Amino acid sequence: MSLFVVRHGATEWSLSGQHTSRTEIPLLPDGEEEAADLGGFFEGQDFALVLTSPRQRARRTAQLAGFPDAEVDEDLREWDYGVYEGLTRDEILERDPHWTVWDGPTPDGETPAEITARLDRLMARVRGVDGDVLVFAHGHISRALAARWIDQPVALGRNFQLDTATVSVLGDDRGAPVIERWNA
Repeated sequence: MSLFVVRHGATEWSLSGQHTSRTEIPLLPDGEEEAADLGGFFEGQDFALVLTSPRQRARRTAQLAGFPDAEVDEDLREWDYGVYEGLTRDEILERDPHWTVWDGPTPDGETPAEITARLDRLMARVRGVDGDVLVFAHGHISRALAARWIDQPVALGRNFQLDTATVSVLGDDRGAPVIERWNA
């Protein structure tokens, strides 16, 4: 089986670099167009399960890509940035010069250990499916998911660039979890 991971289309905050977890930000018109263009990528592909983050930007991307009935899974929501919600990296570093989401701590947000537990639960569900799975999610959580997929700590996700409205594929090579395609 393969796990297809889609990052949602562009939003105002994804373009400005503001950390967006809980805040409901709509797709920009360009983001909607990007999302609709994803539909062609999946033509002829059958999925045993299609999941989406509960956030409207991911749900809308799924809808525009041709998957309006994607099942909401809370484990796909973006990493909770706590008090850093809505701030850019530079604004956060003014408060805490050594902070990264990958290492924390993130005041009132999620820890790498909490993300690991959440993603391991999601992977157990996905790996129990007979057939390919498609998920619609967000930047940091998708990067962390790729790291966990290959049995690495979520912090490895810092090394995976991920643009909006892209498709990545996680799979298996002779029993070893692999990243088949990234940021396509």
